[in-house]
Amino acid sequence: MYNFSYAEAIDDYGRDQRAEEREAMDIVIGQLERAREMGPRSREAIEAIYNTRRLWSFFIDNLAEETNELPVEIRADLISIGIWVIKELERIRRQETDSLDALIEINIIIRDSLAR
Repeated sequence: MYNFSYAEAIDDYGRDQRAEEREAMDIVIGQLERAREMGPRSREAIEAIYNTRRLWSFFIDNLAEETNELPVEIRADLISIGIWVIKELERIRRQETDSLDALIEINIIIRDSLAR
């Protein structure tokens, strides 16, 4: 029979959730990189901006929940990063900047931290 403990099941759930978040980040990073190649006014950029905003909005909402098990300080730091990402996306949308480099870089850093 199965002899898994609750703690093992929860730990596996956490790993699965991090893997899904990492996969979502991979998709967004790929879209942002394609947008950088095609230009900030391209269809690829519009899709990348939209999907990156959706992903980070999800992250912020999740991090703000009291049931989130991350330490409060880490949650606050990630929420701050998420707010910066959304503001930077808005700057690109408003044509105040053309560079996607910082967005790509920060998303790579966050994605890589999900593997730990």
